Amino acid sequence: MPEPLPAQPADSQMLTVQDLEVRYGTTQVIWGISMAVATGKVTCIIGSNGAGKTTTLNSIAGILPAKGGKILLNGEDITSLSPQERVKRHISLVPEGRQLWPGMSVEENLLMGCFLPALRKKSHPGLERIYTLFPRLRERRRQTAGTLSGGEQQMCAIGRGLMSEPQLLMLDEPSLGLAPILVDEIFELIANIARQGMTILLVGQNVNYTLQVSHYGYVMETGKITLEGPSEMLFHNDYVRHAYLGVAHPSAPA
Repeated sequence: MPEPLPAQPADSQMLTVQDLEVRYGTTQVIWGISMAVATGKVTCIIGSNGAGKTTTLNSIAGILPAKGGKILLNGEDITSLSPQERVKRHISLVPEGRQLWPGMSVEENLLMGCFLPALRKKSHPGLERIYTLFPRLRERRRQTAGTLSGGEQQMCAIGRGLMSEPQLLMLDEPSLGLAPILVDEIFELIANIARQGMTILLVGQNVNYTLQVSHYGYVMETGKITLEGPSEMLFHNDYVRHAYLGVAHPSAPA
């Protein structure tokens, strides 16, 4: 179990989402949500499958267009920018399911994270930083990504995301499909990255871990934000504990 992150002083908001609406064709899936991510902190979105968490991250990354509302990064309106332009502004998304190139080596996958010309010049020191953070990837650097364990693949995916030198790192379900012992390891790695000052927006169904490694959280249900607050407060909220942590509701019979 990773150690809880220390409380941090109030800081500026790196990312602000205002009344965001997203549709798949004619089907609306995000309904006017507003949220903020503070610089140097870990902000999380929790909720069940189909709540709209991944859609929200994909919209912030520019993969899905916003049909309404605004997305501001350090005060700049990036709502209409392409995904590539958002990467240039140091937004990095580590997608659900890792999405590595299985036939390419670990190192080749990592290098795909610095495909922009300005980043290619920094690829060698970037690799060294990743290998220092994830020593196991150094050991596996010539191994094809498809032969890695689930935990190692997730490390590789996070490492690839860090190769783009993000100011905002978005992690979508980083513990999905991992054995419990590996879940603990991945969240400890996330906490370690956060302690170095990285601003993180974390989406997770593992609510217990997600709230422990974050400072502030949003509960999303059917495309809407239904609850928000400091992560410690959400962790002790009766509704969250009943709905997402499997704790019996205090009014339920013994």
